[in-house]
Amino acid sequence: MKPTFQNAADWDKAEILMQPTFIRVMDNLRKQLEKSSLVATYEEIQEPLPGYQLILTQENNSVTISIWDICFKVCFTDYELLSNESSPDSIMVEIDENLFHEKGVINWDSLEEKTQKTIQNIIDNFPNI
Repeated sequence: MKPTFQNAADWDKAEILMQPTFIRVMDNLRKQLEKSSLVATYEEIQEPLPGYQLILTQENNSVTISIWDICFKVCFTDYELLSNESSPDSIMVEIDENLFHEKGVINWDSLEEKTQKTIQNIIDNFPNI
């Protein structure tokens, strides 16, 4: 689903966060899936946002999650991962201010910690994500 921002400042912060978050998400997925029995594949998608979706499989269970949704879960407060069937077209989001230092610089430790927890939560709750 597409995020909608309350103001231009949140949009600016999201622009600062998204690329490093995407890199941290992909790196942490790789690291944590190496220790897991889940099989991961990626598929390119165009809607609702161009990007990739992650398909996690184990035995007869499979779950598909947009990589952007994982990034949004890290960047925004109270963002919930939803299946494509139940997702609205867009949702109002709020930047997680804990991912920034006081002067608007990314807090890399907080970003890494939240990314690790988000990925671990996805793996731990498979297939009931």
